Amino acid sequence: MAMRELRKDWILPFSMFFGSFAWSFVFVSLPFYIQKMSTVDATATLRWTGWILGVSSLVTVVTAPFSAKLFGERHPKRSYIWTQLLQGSGFFLMAAARTLPELFFSRMLLGFMGAVSTFAFIMAGRSGGDVRRGVASIQSGMTLGQVLGPAVGAFAAARLGFRGSFVVAGFMLWACSAMVAWGVPYRPVARSEHERPQTASVREVGTVCLLVLAGSIQIFFLTAILPQILPRLGVAPAMTLEVGGLLLFVTGAAAAAGAFAAPRLGEIVGDRRTIVWFLVASSLGLAALAAAPDVWSFGVLRFLQVLCIAPVFPLSVAAIAQRASGTAIGIVNSSRIAAAFMGPVIATTLLAWIPPGAVYLVLASIGLLVVPLLRSLSGPGGASKEVRA
Repeated sequence: MAMRELRKDWILPFSMFFGSFAWSFVFVSLPFYIQKMSTVDATATLRWTGWILGVSSLVTVVTAPFSAKLFGERHPKRSYIWTQLLQGSGFFLMAAARTLPELFFSRMLLGFMGAVSTFAFIMAGRSGGDVRRGVASIQSGMTLGQVLGPAVGAFAAARLGFRGSFVVAGFMLWACSAMVAWGVPYRPVARSEHERPQTASVREVGTVCLLVLAGSIQIFFLTAILPQILPRLGVAPAMTLEVGGLLLFVTGAAAAAGAFAAPRLGEIVGDRRTIVWFLVASSLGLAALAAAPDVWSFGVLRFLQVLCIAPVFPLSVAAIAQRASGTAIGIVNSSRIAAAFMGPVIATTLLAWIPPGAVYLVLASIGLLVVPLLRSLSGPGGASKEVRA
């Protein structure tokens, strides 16, 4: 019985860790692979980089709410399993690509396959247990995968080759699918539970979406511009891939620490106040990157900035996970996914016209613009109290 409870509590977060690891394992090397594959000039290559990295997220933004409504409400576990299988196959298609358009198309297909994180959050919200703990565990697992994946992925790409690392990641996602099929208990959603009224207001869900979007952009933008900014910070061209992986590893550790501390911070300070303070601190830290003279100081500032922004997403999702419909959870999660598209595209587009320091200032202002909306919002703070009750 104890083993069954252990499986119930940890298999899903561990699967999310392993899946997130696979995605970041590939993601860190993609800008360098695009540069190697490109046959166009530097400016066009930079634009291709932003779109190839972001297109899967752009498509998923549209498909995630619909997939949550059509499949996730009644069959979140089954939807999770099939999505991981299809995404693993999509990584094999990336390995087969030989041109930038082919790579773009394979990344676009990944977006049509949906977002497993949406189904994971629905399962956590319908589990009948501690929703805040469940959401925080899933987010922590995803964040740890993002922490460990880049350093290992950069090393694997340097040793196995880019295409070999894509194949390895595809098998990782297949393993995640098998893990959930075996270890997560099936819990069908009763009709009365499925049709209960949504108590999270439209205004609350909309504000949380803007909050998640702004905060997540501040996390996801950096990878796409690493090949351009690292040489300006004194990194030798031959070392940019490995240094970039280590930089994402170190700053990702801050994301793991922030996500892990999020539930406790919300209990002590209050969810809304924590979100406002930390969003402001993150924006100020992001602006401070413009003054970093070398890669070491840049890494320290980035660590502190991500440490501040990391609690925003788990606190926001936990606040509505139990009360909102699967479609609403899918929409909020789509905001995070949209940031994975918008962050790289905004950063690469701006960097083609303005220096890196100005890019950081623009991204910092995005976070500050959301703060006035949160001051009058009672949803995150009040909602989280309702969830704990």
